[in-house]
Amino acid sequence: MDLQPSPSGRSSTVGRTSSFSVADSGGQTLSSVLNNPHAGKLEASWGWWSVAPPEFTPLTSTKAACDLTRSDFQSYVSSISDSYYRFEDIRNHTTKEQTLDVDNIGEALVACLREVPALYFKEDFALEDGGTFRAACPFTDVSENIILQEKLSHYLDVVELHLVKEISLRSNSFFEAQGQLQDLNVKIVEGCNRIRDLKETIRLVDTDLVDSARQIQELNASRTNLLALQHKLKLILSVNQALSALKLLVASSECAGALDIIDDLQHLLDGDELSGLHCFRHLRDHVVTSIDSINSILSAEFMRASIHDKGDKDSVILLKAKARASISLNGEDVGQVNLDEEETTNFRDRLLPLIIGLLRTAKLPFVLRTYRDTLTADMKTAIKTAVAELLPVLVGQPLESDMGAERTVDADGGGLSLASKLRSLSSGSFVQLLAAIFKIVQAHLVRAAEVKRAIEWVMCNLDGHYAADSVAAAIALGAMVAESSQESNGQGGALPLSASLRSTSKVLSSPGKGSDAISPSNLSKNFRADVLRENAEAVFAACDAAHGRWAKLLGVRALLHPKLRLQDFLSIYNITQEFITSTEKIGGRLGYSIRGTLQSQAKSFVDFQHESRMTKIRAVLDQETWVEVDVPDEFQAIVSSLFDSEAIVSGSKDNAESNRTESYSNEGSQVGSVAQNEPTDSSSTTAVNAAQGKAEVIERKKSDAVTSSQSNNSNTKERGKNATQTLECGGVSYHMVNCGLILLKMLSEYIDMNHLLPALSLEVVHRVVEILKFFNTRTCQLVLGAGAMQVSGLKSITSKHLALASQVISFIYAIIPELRQILFLKVPEPRKSLLLSEFDRVAQDYKVHRDEIHTKLVQIMRERLLVHLRGLPQIVESWNRPEEADPQPSQFARSLTKEVGFLQRVLSRTLHEVDVQAIFRQVVVIFHSQISDAFSRLEISTPQAKDRLYRDVTHILGCIRSLPSDNSNNSATPNWGQLDEFLAQRFGAEAS
Repeated sequence: MDLQPSPSGRSSTVGRTSSFSVADSGGQTLSSVLNNPHAGKLEASWGWWSVAPPEFTPLTSTKAACDLTRSDFQSYVSSISDSYYRFEDIRNHTTKEQTLDVDNIGEALVACLREVPALYFKEDFALEDGGTFRAACPFTDVSENIILQEKLSHYLDVVELHLVKEISLRSNSFFEAQGQLQDLNVKIVEGCNRIRDLKETIRLVDTDLVDSARQIQELNASRTNLLALQHKLKLILSVNQALSALKLLVASSECAGALDIIDDLQHLLDGDELSGLHCFRHLRDHVVTSIDSINSILSAEFMRASIHDKGDKDSVILLKAKARASISLNGEDVGQVNLDEEETTNFRDRLLPLIIGLLRTAKLPFVLRTYRDTLTADMKTAIKTAVAELLPVLVGQPLESDMGAERTVDADGGGLSLASKLRSLSSGSFVQLLAAIFKIVQAHLVRAAEVKRAIEWVMCNLDGHYAADSVAAAIALGAMVAESSQESNGQGGALPLSASLRSTSKVLSSPGKGSDAISPSNLSKNFRADVLRENAEAVFAACDAAHGRWAKLLGVRALLHPKLRLQDFLSIYNITQEFITSTEKIGGRLGYSIRGTLQSQAKSFVDFQHESRMTKIRAVLDQETWVEVDVPDEFQAIVSSLFDSEAIVSGSKDNAESNRTESYSNEGSQVGSVAQNEPTDSSSTTAVNAAQGKAEVIERKKSDAVTSSQSNNSNTKERGKNATQTLECGGVSYHMVNCGLILLKMLSEYIDMNHLLPALSLEVVHRVVEILKFFNTRTCQLVLGAGAMQVSGLKSITSKHLALASQVISFIYAIIPELRQILFLKVPEPRKSLLLSEFDRVAQDYKVHRDEIHTKLVQIMRERLLVHLRGLPQIVESWNRPEEADPQPSQFARSLTKEVGFLQRVLSRTLHEVDVQAIFRQVVVIFHSQISDAFSRLEISTPQAKDRLYRDVTHILGCIRSLPSDNSNNSATPNWGQLDEFLAQRFGAEAS
């Protein structure tokens, strides 16, 4: 590196390849000097090269030129080979650095920084600073100072060398950039000159051509602005006049004209004509306020016309109810409340503008919901007022004898509470209260139904009417407003009505952009359906409110109604049923709640009546002495009615009113019609009252019958012609006891309940089956089981008792088919099969019971026979003694025939001939077998004993042949049997 060429380019001589020849070998050149391998031997006289001059030895040619070979130079090549290789390395390195210098500008300075310590390149380097000086010049003596100076000089040379190199590398770029700056300066000067020329040209064109045209354009714009200002001023004037007119119309309740002005203002607000006018920044709020005021006016007028202008009908009804508070309601028609044709027309004409206005603002559904709540509250208030005004009048009436309830006084003694007053009313007074409430509710519902029909007429049936177009436009506008409101609510924001109207106008202005689902026709249909639904719901809600109040009144007396007499309960039941039918016809919907309440109380009535009758029949049976009683004519009438088919059919027709099937339908604008199985007319109430009168007559007859039957035989003379000894049933006479008559009366009462309460026919039938089972079971326990000896004080159960029990059981068994036929007239067909099997089982139980009584009679006679037969051997012993003068049969034969004769007389007077024959047929068979066997075992040895035996056998056979018999053995001799054969065997055929 000591021989490295300078940056000035001296390396070019080094980079050139030397070539020599034999001819040049004698000359001395600089290259040869530099390439001298013996450079160390040069003298110091060569100056800055710092190399001693080489010693050249003259070359002598010892051979001819053509004889020279490479081997001749081998000694020279080997001597300079090391220096040559080092030279090649230096040259290659220099060439490579020159190639990479252009690409690596700035790397020289980096190398300089690597060679020179970083201390000298610090920004705050200052030798006057003590610490810096000691770090840069750490010498202690002169020699170190000299070395430090040389080192610093070397550092300076290195820095200068690399700076020169970097400058040389950047010189071309610098001068090229300087040339580009000069060219740019020239172009800038030329551009400024051209701009100056163009500005002068534009000034000339503007002066000669543009100024006049621009002036015309400015004048035209001023004219346009003035016209727009004039239009705005006229618009402001018209809007101010419209606002003034709107205030006057709203103040005078001219809603139709006010809505027209609001529509015009809304169109202006929807457009851009009023945009930017600060004076109308509150116009939209004024419009919304006016719309709210109009809605309030229309709503108030609608409420007044629909509810509050019905007059003082409630007061008139209450006055009439108070006037007839002391008169029974029986036979009085509740009446109908209807509007005539003229009133209907006037009412519709009054509602028409109100409905159109509410349709235009899309508030009709909301108003109808408010109307529904108001109507319901008004209905409840009217009923409450009626109860409050009528109760003081009705409470003062005396209670009926059947009402066992006492008036309940408040604990503080301050008077009766409302519920207590209702409970203290007699059934007739309570029915009068219900009738007054019925008429009040009917008046309200008729008014509500007329409102419903008027709205339906406006919404659906205005074809050909002068207001048909207005209604159609109002429905379309209201439908769009309602749809816009729903969309705004669905997006989570509640827009004012003006915003809804604005969006509505946008939709109407672009009908082709919407889908079919939101087309105006579909929206109108949906809006009309919403109005009609809310319209119907208002009447439904009023009916539900009336049903709820009526059911509440019934609920207050829920504990009293089951204890009423049938006709009293029936009066409440019938007026409630008529109330339900009337309100359901108006409302068009079934009143499930009040029907459930009425059904529940009717079931409670049936349950209580049944429980009281079960208790009564149980007590009657326990006190029964099984003594025959005379039968009053009233009981015979009851039995006759069971077998009178025409009476059954007529009774079914009389009570068909309460068994009607109702169906309701809403078609078009009709309120709802009732489809009934039988036509109804104005005589429905009369039919109900007639049924009540019939029930009263039957009840009175039953009371007389109970009184007469309980007196038994002690008052026979007082009854005279009104009583018989037997009860005719199907052409057969039955001897009766007291419990049988009481059961017959109860069964007739169940039949009345079945006819008059057809909805509970199934319950009644079940109760009839239950009481029949109980009567049969308890009778069996008392008679066959001898329970009457403990509960009734009987000393024994005689054949008379058994015969009377058989008659009662046979009578009930006989009337069960007729009873089943009558009761099943009201039972639903699907349930008849199960109940038929129940009745069949009950009838079979009665038949088995009767047969068991007959078997018991036979068993009694058999036991008596066995008792007599056990004493027969002692009697036979006396037969062997000498014959006495008395030709009478023995005590055995006489006692036996006497008891048989007594049983025959008792049974023949009480039982039917067929039953008597069946019983004695078994007795005859037992006598034949038992007596013949006993006589066969006797040892008869003497003629006296044989004669006695013959007299006894003939005496007993005479008694047997006199007994009733159906002659089942087809013999010429009545009741022929084994005893006859014994007689023939012992005494010959002639004796037999």
